[in-house]
Amino acid sequence: MAARSVCCGTCICVKASDIAVGRGSPSVGGAGARGEVLDLLAAAIESVRSAHPVRIAVDGPDAAGKTTLADELAVVLRARGREVIRASIDSFHRPRVQRYRRGQYSPEGCYHDTFDYQALRRVLLDPLGPDGDRRYQPAVFDHRTDNAVCAPATTASADAVLLFDGVFLLRPELADVWDLRVFVTVTAEETLRRALGRDLALLGSAAEVRRRYRERYLPAQQLYTAEARPDEHADIVVHNDWPQHPSWEVRPR
Repeated sequence: MAARSVCCGTCICVKASDIAVGRGSPSVGGAGARGEVLDLLAAAIESVRSAHPVRIAVDGPDAAGKTTLADELAVVLRARGREVIRASIDSFHRPRVQRYRRGQYSPEGCYHDTFDYQALRRVLLDPLGPDGDRRYQPAVFDHRTDNAVCAPATTASADAVLLFDGVFLLRPELADVWDLRVFVTVTAEETLRRALGRDLALLGSAAEVRRRYRERYLPAQQLYTAEARPDEHADIVVHNDWPQHPSWEVRPR
């Protein structure tokens, strides 16, 4: 696996320019403005040396701010001259009948049945990996229409960066594919607060949003945490309860 970014020092505010690559360094924490964490993440990505495109997981629970963070990070990297591939787990759903075969509110169904990880690896992650041909597809399914999509294959440059956001990305089926792992955290209370603003139109009522999160999504995250321990296996953890002033930890590897 490619080397990962870690910093030397303890309990200090980390600047992107302070990042050094290595193993066995102590965990480092920091806090600051939004731009600081974006610079830190960009520097961590740029420090990865690889003969194939760098595959970055931006993992975290629902409504943690993963997509926004990945989109903003893409802007920073493109401004630095990097080719960025933006993709999301949302484009790798299984059909609705499979997703809800255990019931609409089943946390086990949410964790085990929602996404097609074999397709994700086959068309995107493995082609961009060490033995891949760099010809990839960014999507296979539109969950809004419940239909498969046939995205055209594109060839990535060898120094491209894949920024891939979504839930459950550090699970065992995907454990070996990431070159850098970012885990975005928020409290369960903040997840629900954001969901009430974001998902009200989708789910129809505040009561349904609360039920869906309390019975399906949040318990599914608990299953994931128990199995995969994503906060322990991440290279960088971003605490995102206050998005404009996040804090972070850089983990030793």
